[in-house]
Amino acid sequence: MITWNNLDTLESFKELSNVKKVNLVEAMTGENGAERVKNYSVPMAAGLAYNYAAKQVDDEVLEGLKKLAKEAQLTEKYAALYNGEMINTGEKRLVLHQLTRGQLGDTVTADGVDKRAFYVEQQQKIADFANKVHAGEITNAAGEKFTTVVQIGIGGSDLGPRAMYLALENWAKKNDKFKMEAKFISNVDPDDAAAVLNSIDVAHSIFVLVSKSGTTLETLTNESFVKDALKNAGLDASKHMIAVTSETSPLAKSDDYLAAFFMDDYIGGRYSSTSAVGGAVLSLAFGPEVFAEFLEGAAEEDKLAKNEDVMQNPAMLDALIGVYERNILGYPSTAVLPYSQALSRFPAHLQQLDMESNGKSVNRFGEPVDYVTGPVIFGEPGTNGQHSFYQLLHQGTDIVPLQFIGFKNNQMGTDVVIQDSTSQQKLCANVAAQIVAFACGKADDNRNKNFEGGRPSSIIIGDQVNPASLGALLAHFENKVMFQGFLWNVNSFDQEGVQLGKVLAKRVLAHETDGALKVFSDLLNI
Repeated sequence: MITWNNLDTLESFKELSNVKKVNLVEAMTGENGAERVKNYSVPMAAGLAYNYAAKQVDDEVLEGLKKLAKEAQLTEKYAALYNGEMINTGEKRLVLHQLTRGQLGDTVTADGVDKRAFYVEQQQKIADFANKVHAGEITNAAGEKFTTVVQIGIGGSDLGPRAMYLALENWAKKNDKFKMEAKFISNVDPDDAAAVLNSIDVAHSIFVLVSKSGTTLETLTNESFVKDALKNAGLDASKHMIAVTSETSPLAKSDDYLAAFFMDDYIGGRYSSTSAVGGAVLSLAFGPEVFAEFLEGAAEEDKLAKNEDVMQNPAMLDALIGVYERNILGYPSTAVLPYSQALSRFPAHLQQLDMESNGKSVNRFGEPVDYVTGPVIFGEPGTNGQHSFYQLLHQGTDIVPLQFIGFKNNQMGTDVVIQDSTSQQKLCANVAAQIVAFACGKADDNRNKNFEGGRPSSIIIGDQVNPASLGALLAHFENKVMFQGFLWNVNSFDQEGVQLGKVLAKRVLAHETDGALKVFSDLLNI
């Protein structure tokens, strides 16, 4: 039987608080560090590996984390999720994003439908549609092929799919998988839509409107912006637009769209990249086969998350170490640092995934918790970040845990040898150097040049960013966030914090304001 208890009521958590803290400088210096790098590593799917040698843990801490995982019933709670129990307590919904990429357990039936079959059906419909577009069977009014796809959505309908597209764009070009350029419109700021529309040939563009409810203000506003541009170009908007929405939304059976593909309430926006939300734009951009490889990588990583052995479960181990850093070591934030330009928007996606999921101060039952929960997530690709905010990371007053991501090979296969090394070697040299520099520091009598070290990091290492490794990487972080939510006993699958501002914005637009809200409205000339 599963019990949902607050973190601070668990005996293993209290015991963990008393375990001796690791001196990371000592642990990572010399041969000790070399042995840790060799041994503190867990295989992931698609050839990736999670290495936590430079984290502030040792065998004693790890034993404590294993006990915590067992007492918190992390494996059982994950099984409850993928077997279709009502895990989203805030909205009283199932949580089924794993089903978009594989069947991990029992058949899950909701609303009288086998949900795995439903998701596969939508993927097949998207694949058929994409193949017809690529083959020129679905064209614009002039019978010409579409060359650009534009996604219109916000939040999870933008951040994840955009990050995934950018991650695979150059890989697809190099491997002859690039079918159509993709653009994204998300911000209700009219400059966003205008800039995208000015950069494309609208006559040869197909637009994907993504809104589960069919009522999202920003998305519908941008849809109107696009429809106006199509009309001004003498084009029939209904011949240039498809919808990704729920079966019950007003968009589902509208004549305004060439086709509609469905998602449901059991997949939150930030978890929707492997659903039709990501499937439509990625299948059009790269082809359905590439999207299928992406799903397979995610499915294989999901299987690893079932492992009861923490030391063979990279997402669970990553989650446990993160909670240890947050709740026992007291570190308030985490930096995600991909040493790959392909992952330039991946930190932005993880920022939403993590902070929207676990930025909660009440537990699953609506009761206040007496401990900190989700950390602040931020990041930029290396080596750009090194010349930006690494100063604070190295010598600032806060210790910020770091999650590096690095790959042995680039995507384009183009490089140059300068001063006896390639650009890719220089990139990898930088990430290796940063891990050791953060952990070990450097003593100097000049305090301005002294590095105390003791700054923990992990790294996920792979061969190359490709569809399978990207899917595995995405699923790893989704599962990490899920496990941390279980540990903190919060609901990681609702987002009430985004609602209040929306409600007040509607009041402003309806001129139903008073007090400070009215004055701000006047200042902004609304």
